[in-house]
Amino acid sequence: MRKESAEVGSKRCVTLKFHGVPKRVSEAVVLRTYPLREADLVVSFFTRDCGKLRGVARRARRPKSPFGAGLERLSHVRLSYYQRETRELVNLDSCDLIRSQFDLVSDYRGSVALDYIAEVSDQLLPAEESNEKFFRLLLAVLESFRPQSPAPNPQAPSAAIWRGITYFSVWAVRLSGWLPALDACLGCGGDLETEDAFFARGRAGLLCEDCRRAVGGANCWELSGRSRAMAVEMLRKPVTQISEIWAGDTASDLRRFLVQQMETHIERRLVTAPMLEETAASENISISRAAY
Repeated sequence: MRKESAEVGSKRCVTLKFHGVPKRVSEAVVLRTYPLREADLVVSFFTRDCGKLRGVARRARRPKSPFGAGLERLSHVRLSYYQRETRELVNLDSCDLIRSQFDLVSDYRGSVALDYIAEVSDQLLPAEESNEKFFRLLLAVLESFRPQSPAPNPQAPSAAIWRGITYFSVWAVRLSGWLPALDACLGCGGDLETEDAFFARGRAGLLCEDCRRAVGGANCWELSGRSRAMAVEMLRKPVTQISEIWAGDTASDLRRFLVQQMETHIERRLVTAPMLEETAASENISISRAAY
C-alpha cells in the first residue's frame, strides 16, 4: 500500500511540473549544444514538423545521461519534449537515436564538413518554421557522405564530402530564397550564358566583365562557366546522381560565391567556411605532392 502511494505521489509530481502541457515527439536533427550550469545542455535542434527549436536537456552532461549519445552534432533522432507557449526554451524529456554521424567524425574533413553544415543550418533556419525540404536536404547530404559500395577507392570519402558540401550550399541558399540568376548580369541584365561571370561581397548577383570594371574589379572573383553548370545540375538532380569527379578544388569558386551570399543576408561571417577551404587547399597540396 505504501509502495502504491509512493508511486502515485511520484506521478503527481511529474504531472504538476508540466500541468496542462502535452508531450510532443518529433523527428529531428541536432544542430548544436551549449553548456548550461554544471550538468545541463541547451540544444538547438531542427524538427521535421515544427522547424528549429531550442531546449534544455537536464542532466545531459552527466556520465549516466538519459540522452546518451543522441545529442551529438547532426545526430538524427526522435526527441520527446514539452513546449510551453510562454517559454522560449522547450524542456527535453528523452531522445531515441536513429542515425549517428560518429563514423564521420574520425575523418578531419568529415568533421569540418559536419561543423559547416551545422553552423549554416543553425544560422539560416528561422525559429519554429517547418521546412520539409530543408530537413530532407540534411538527411540526403549526410547519407551521401557515407561510402556507397563495400570497397570504395581511397578518394571516395573525400569526393563524397566535397560533392555533398557543395550540393548542400547550393540548396541551402536556394531554399532560403537567396540564389540569384546564374545566367544574367545583375548590373545590366545581359546574358551570361557565354560570358565570364564575376561576383563581389555584398552584391546579390553576378556581374559581366563591363559591370565588374564599373564597380571596381579589385574585390571581385570569377565564377567559372563549369561551376555555374554544376549548380544548375545540382538543382535538377539528387546529390548521389551528380557525376562530376570531385576534389577539394572542384567548384571552390561556387562555394565562395554561395558563402558570400549567405554571409551578406545573415550579416555575419561563417566561422567554419574558411576552415573548410583551408582543408580543401591542404588536400590539393597533398595530391600534388603525391603526383610527383
